[in-house]
Amino acid sequence: MNEETILSKSAPHSRTRSRRIGGFSMVELAVSMTVLLILTAIAIPTLMRSFRAYQLNDAAGRFSDMLKFTRFEAVRRNTQLCFLMQQNASDWTVGTSSNCGAAFDANGKQQVIAGFATPLPANTAGLPGQAAICGQLVNNGGPCLDDTSSGTNNATVQFDARGAIRVGGNVAPRVFVFYFGSAGDPEFGYRAVILLPSGATQMWTGPKGGPWQRFA
Repeated sequence: MNEETILSKSAPHSRTRSRRIGGFSMVELAVSMTVLLILTAIAIPTLMRSFRAYQLNDAAGRFSDMLKFTRFEAVRRNTQLCFLMQQNASDWTVGTSSNCGAAFDANGKQQVIAGFATPLPANTAGLPGQAAICGQLVNNGGPCLDDTSSGTNNATVQFDARGAIRVGGNVAPRVFVFYFGSAGDPEFGYRAVILLPSGATQMWTGPKGGPWQRFA
C-alpha cells in the first residue's frame, strides 16, 4: 500500500475526531449560562437568609455563654460577680467585673460582639412585643421583663454566690431581657436572651413585629 492510499484513508478519521472534540455550540453555551444564572438568583436569597440567621444566633449565643460563665465564676469563687457590657463605636465587649464598675477584670474572660447583629435598646423600632415571652414566664398581667439594660453602655448584671441575680441587694423581681439584631436591617428578625432571676438563660427568636418563640 503506497503513501497516498494511507493518507486518503486516515483523513476522514481525523476530521471525524476533530468534530467530536470541538466543544459546545453557542446555543448550548447560552442555555447553560441561562440555567446557571436562574439557579444562582434562586439560591442567593436563601443563602443570605441562612447567613444572617447564623450571625444572629452567634451573637446571642456568645452573649448568653458569657452570662453563664460569669454566673459559674460567681459560684466557683463563692462571691458576687458582675457581668459588664461596654460599647465602643458599633462594637460591644462583654465580660466579668469583680467590683461591678465600669472596668473589666484585668485577666477576666471577654467576648466581642460586632458586625451585623449587636445588642439593641428596647425602644428599637420593629422589635416584637413582650407578650409572648411574658405569657410563658409568668401568670400575672403585670410587666415581667426588665429591658433597661438591653443595648445600654456600661450596664451590669450582678450574680450572687449562689448564681442568682441581685438588684439592690435582693433577688431580681423581674426577668432581664437583651435584644439582638440589626437596627438598620430588620428584615432578618431578632433574637432575645432571657436571664431569669435564678441566673438561668433562655434564647428566643422573632421576626419583625413578632411573635417571639423560644428556641434554646
